[in-house]
Amino acid sequence: MATLLIVHHTPSPNCQAMFEAVVSGATAPEIEGVRVVRRAALAATAADVLAADGFLLGTPANLGYMSGALKHFFDQVYYPCLDSTRGRPFGYYVHGGNDVTGAVRGIEAVTAGLAWRRVAEPVTVTGEPGKADLEACWELGAATAAGLME
Repeated sequence: MATLLIVHHTPSPNCQAMFEAVVSGATAPEIEGVRVVRRAALAATAADVLAADGFLLGTPANLGYMSGALKHFFDQVYYPCLDSTRGRPFGYYVHGGNDVTGAVRGIEAVTAGLAWRRVAEPVTVTGEPGKADLEACWELGAATAAGLME
């Protein structure tokens, strides 16, 4: 069975709504043969990453960058996972109050260094997520999980 690891930092109701929509999509009844593992960014480990076949990342944009929690996650797993996870699929979502550009740039840079393969357009939201934003998060979760189906 394939494993999708969702690594997230959800400090706000807006991030929580996006996270829940991603999980709902990833665990939809149509998705078969994929185990979804959820880890808070500060709790996720290199062992979690090495055991996963694909990844979904979620973060707020804080002070123009990804959250410190997600950056800490990347700092902890980068070298232990660098060679073993090349080419693995990933997707991500970012929520910001008014700008997510720096967070997107940071995630793209780190995942490029890891040589992960982005399989879906990122979902980026500023302000309160609307219905279309949450549907996009659901689609992100579903598409990323479906790509791991055996």
